[in-house]
Amino acid sequence: MKAEYKDAETIIRNAIKDVLPDKAVRTVLNNRESMDNVYIVAVGKAAWKMAHTCQEILDGHIKKGIILTKYGHAEQELDNFEIIEAGHPIPDDNSILGTQRIIDMVKGLTEEDNIVFLLSGGGSSLFEKPVSGITLEDIQEVTQQCLNCGASITEINTIRKRLSDVKGGKFATYCAPAKIYAIVLSDILGDKLDMIASGPAYADTSTCEEALHIVEKYDLKLKDHILAAIKIETPRCVDNVETFLTGSVSEFCRAAAKHAEKLGYKPYILSNILDCEAREAGKFLASIACTVMEKKDYSIKPPCAIIVGGETVVRVAGQGKGGRNQEIALSAAQGIRDLENVVIFSISSDGTDGPTDAAGGIVDGKTVDELDAMGISCEEVLKNNDSYHALEKVDGLIRTGATGTNVNDIAVILCK
Repeated sequence: MKAEYKDAETIIRNAIKDVLPDKAVRTVLNNRESMDNVYIVAVGKAAWKMAHTCQEILDGHIKKGIILTKYGHAEQELDNFEIIEAGHPIPDDNSILGTQRIIDMVKGLTEEDNIVFLLSGGGSSLFEKPVSGITLEDIQEVTQQCLNCGASITEINTIRKRLSDVKGGKFATYCAPAKIYAIVLSDILGDKLDMIASGPAYADTSTCEEALHIVEKYDLKLKDHILAAIKIETPRCVDNVETFLTGSVSEFCRAAAKHAEKLGYKPYILSNILDCEAREAGKFLASIACTVMEKKDYSIKPPCAIIVGGETVVRVAGQGKGGRNQEIALSAAQGIRDLENVVIFSISSDGTDGPTDAAGGIVDGKTVDELDAMGISCEEVLKNNDSYHALEKVDGLIRTGATGTNVNDIAVILCK
């Protein structure tokens, strides 16, 4: 990474460390060390990290545990745990296999048994059992259409719930009469419990009417049997679950602000609910950077760190490779061309931005000129959704590896 990106690297590394789920799991479970007959179900991108902490606290009381996480997100084997890695953001055969293993474990448990359900983002893809009449291929097709059209995660999950036999509160019915203690790491704006990983153990608040409206809004091409499944309502009452919500993009923003301040930047958190197209978010960030660096009579002056959190969307029209955070960065690069003393980065807290090995992207005022010198047009790259390869050529990819947490994304403008 370029020398001028060093501050960004420090903020990224330390902010992610501050939002790891270990502390949250300890806070909840330290008051429940006396639980017996404990079964652990850990689902999501942060599943391994959460399960590992759980094992340290409840080790002697755990009968069995299953971790279902994204490929590459499990660090090592854990005693008494089965680890299954599966597809994300599109479910695959391992998603079905892992989910069935979990169902087999919890079915038949009694009121004397306790299930600790560790849930984090990514669970909508990883935790899957199609409802009767729906196949894995159906769900893969619908999910791909939703991802490509630019639907929000809440909209996608509203549809997913109706095609799944474990989402929208349905998993809780498999566990009854056993008690579920759900510890939920939020990756949904507004921390909507029924939308995080599509709410497997939380009563659904969305309706069939809303799901059908989403189908119409994005002109999704769905087969008749899929439309029929979408018209069936989900559970409105779940009474065997106690839920503890922890971790959010708000915490991620505050962590970034804290570490930016330590480096001498005055931090400003503008929003923690950024929800728009990635390319437009990049333009917005660039416009703020330009305004600040004009150094006129504005309340925000350099050195400063301007932080936004949330989750943008990408309308996929090209055949390239990239992710929403990489698109934000490359779009922002166009707006700060030739601007000195400005760095803009955007990252996903889980360490994977789209179907890539990068957590996001980082740019400065020289990025566009560097690409131009190679004969690469930012505009054409963005049209082809190929931000990954462009940023890779200018040392603009941020790679953290799987982080063990998942609390949305942040984008940061550093002005010196």
